[in-house]
Amino acid sequence: MSADEEKDVKEVFQDYIDAFESAEERPLSAVLLESGVSLPSPDELDDAHLKDKLWEIINTLALHGAFLHNTNHLSDRELYTKLWSELLPEPTVLMPENLAFGHHIDMIGSGSEEHTNLYMKYYADEEERRKWLEEWPDDRLPEPEDPPYDRDRLLPQREFREEGSVM
Repeated sequence: MSADEEKDVKEVFQDYIDAFESAEERPLSAVLLESGVSLPSPDELDDAHLKDKLWEIINTLALHGAFLHNTNHLSDRELYTKLWSELLPEPTVLMPENLAFGHHIDMIGSGSEEHTNLYMKYYADEEERRKWLEEWPDDRLPEPEDPPYDRDRLLPQREFREEGSVM
């Protein structure tokens, strides 16, 4: 990469940072409500209606550039409850008009011991588990298992463009 190309890349990246930092943070719940998606309490929904509502939320979030990851360890009710009570009220920056930006919600992405164990149990392949133990030889990893649910393969994903996706 030439010096001019490197400067151009840095300028483009700085433009992304500036756009992100100047964007208004808003709770995802407000974005959903403005999009016409009601957010009833999990206790108000039977299982069939809860599943429909969960997918309405997932798909509407994707339209606004927010995408869920690593959900297969949670039942529909557990996922909806966690979204409704913890994640949707959090202020977040969304930039749906910018295809280079996506807000990614990793259901095990906190870095906590619990989330690490869930990742190692349900999502990590043998190579990732081996590398983890090389770095943390005293850790005791849970036995790998198939996740109890099969949702992640159906989740909307950010479309990546060759020239633009950086976040």
